[in-house]
This record gives sequence, C-alpha cells and structure tokens, in this order.
Amino acid sequence: MFDAAFWTSDACHVAVDPRRAKDAIGLAEWAAAKGLTQLCFFQTSGSEGRPKWVALSKHSFLLSATAVNEHLNSDASDRWLVALPQHHVGGFAIEARAYLSGASVLLHPHRWDPQRFQQDCAERAVTLVSLVPTQVHDLVRAHLPCPPSLRAAIIGGGGMSPELSLAARELAWPVLQSYGMTEAASQIATQRLDQPKLPMRVLPHWQTRTDAQKRLILSGPGLAKGYLVREPEGWQWQAIGPELVTRDLVELHERDGERWLHFLGREAGYVKILGELVHLGPLQARLEALALSLSMPTCPVLVALPDTRRDTQLVLAAEPHPALETLTQRYQEATEPLCHIQRTCLLSSLPRTALGKVDTPALQQHLLTLP
Repeated sequence: MFDAAFWTSDACHVAVDPRRAKDAIGLAEWAAAKGLTQLCFFQTSGSEGRPKWVALSKHSFLLSATAVNEHLNSDASDRWLVALPQHHVGGFAIEARAYLSGASVLLHPHRWDPQRFQQDCAERAVTLVSLVPTQVHDLVRAHLPCPPSLRAAIIGGGGMSPELSLAARELAWPVLQSYGMTEAASQIATQRLDQPKLPMRVLPHWQTRTDAQKRLILSGPGLAKGYLVREPEGWQWQAIGPELVTRDLVELHERDGERWLHFLGREAGYVKILGELVHLGPLQARLEALALSLSMPTCPVLVALPDTRRDTQLVLAAEPHPALETLTQRYQEATEPLCHIQRTCLLSSLPRTALGKVDTPALQQHLLTLP
C-alpha cells in the first residue's frame, strides 16, 4: 500500500516481482547515481531474456488515474479490490486512482481462487476491480454470480472472446474490456459503463494514430520516458521519445465527438504457413470459445513452432482433460486445413506469469525441447 506522501515525494520506486528479484539488483542504485527522481520502474519482456524495465513518472500514473476515474465515475464512495500483483501496472495503478478519488483500496489476501475472490467482493462490498481474462474464465467456469455491490470489472492484460464476455455478463459480472500497456501506465482505451457493447473508448489524455500497417502510434504526456536494459557493461538507457510505435494492430474511429479503438491483434501474432500469412489471434479465440462450451477448467494454447516444410506448425499445448479430444475435433472441423493443429502436447500444467496469463515464451521454449 502507498500513502499520499508517496505520490508527491521525489523517491523512485522499483516494482519488484519477488520471483525475479535478482533482475532488479543495482537498478535503484543506478537511478540514484543518475539523480533521477519520481520515476517508477516496471519490468516487461525483453529480448534474449535480458531484464528490461519501463520507466514511468508518477505524473504518468496520476494522469492515467484522472482519466480512468472520470471514465468510471469513481469517487470516495468506491471500494477497489486489488486482485492483481502490484509489480504490474494493472495492480499498481489502482493506488493512484484511489489517491485522487479518495476511494478505499483493499488487498485480496489470498492466492487466486475464484470462490474466495467472489466471497471477498461480497463480504467487503467491493465496487471496482481489475482482472485479466484468465480470472474471468475461472469465475465463469465455476458459475459464480457477481455480488450486487460490484459495478465495474476492468479487464486488461489480454482480450476476452465474445463468448467469455457474454458468459460473464449472464452471471451479472459488469466486465469492461480495456486495452493498455506498461508504457502507458495502464489503460489507453476502455469500454463505457453505459455502452458495454461498443468498442473501447480512447481515454482523453492520449493521442492515437496508425501507420500504413495499422500499427498503433501512441503519444501524450503520460507516455513512459524510456527503457532500462541490463547489458554486459551495465545498465543502459533507451529513450522512448515523443511517440511510441507499438506492435499492436488497431482500427481507430471517431463518432459523436469521441474516439474509439478496435484491437485487431499483435504484429507478432502473425505467422507464415505454407507461404500464407495467418493471424493466430482468431484461432486462439476459437479454442477459448470451444473450451468454455465444453466446461474445460483451463484453455489449451495454440503455439507456433518452426517447421522446415510448412514454415510454421501449429501445436496445441494442453493440460489433460476428457473433453480435449472433442475440442480438437471441433476446432479442426471449424478451421480451414491450412490452420489445422499438427500435433498436441500434454503438460501437467501450463506455465503462467504472475498475472495468471500463459507464459507463451516459456511455453514455446519448452515445446522446442520436446522430441
């Protein structure tokens, strides 16, 4: 928990994942030696496994908090429940929102468990939460209805399939899909409370445009200052500049004086199969919808691995379940042969990040070691 003095102090903050504490060694000392103040460092994925940190000002978080509070009509009567790690911006940003609005911040004291989470929301009269799609899937899979006090659940860290969103709303969970990134100190666009079926509304402190490939180009005063990467010779600073060219593909629209964003997928989510460009996002969404319809507790993951003949082979990584054969059969029937699953790998458990998302790089590396 962070007190009010934190947001006005010159102190820097390093958001350390306890499981990767060694990656932060020397970072705070480097920042102090450089005379840096009021920065918050959050780890993100880097190339070749090197520790990579995003540097955001506290002002960035407060700008984001102002926009999100306005978007959610949040005030001192709200009660936020933090069910995400605070070494991720999704959990940390809640502190900034509560600091500005006067809302209460409650920490969910348990490892993720959907029943305990639902009970905690009900017993503590929680009104606002932030979750990732995996947690929503768990709530739906357990058929847990939403407590009446909750008025909005912001879903980030990945996209919900239409089927998952509908299933959650049938259980009265007021899910609002958001789109954001670490470099933006949380949300860039979020669905509206009063119009949850519309695309995501771009928050007013961001300027957005796309290039010829539909990649999102982001700018605004809340943008991160740069990256800090540990090289063999020591920490190296990489400035971001006034604009960030993302690897996310989006469509942007303007209507009724507001800007709207539709997320298409990530540039890295495209692969070549037999010379054809294939978007993995819709294929994974199809799997998620099938897994949900078959009441599977965890969703299998489609992993693209190199193949000398096909360019890429699609491998299904899954935890054992009686419905897996049916899921695979239905997927193959609904999918063109080019995108068929080439083989299935059963794992006792899929590797996951602290947010509960499948750790795709770790999964891919593990599959590459299998015969």
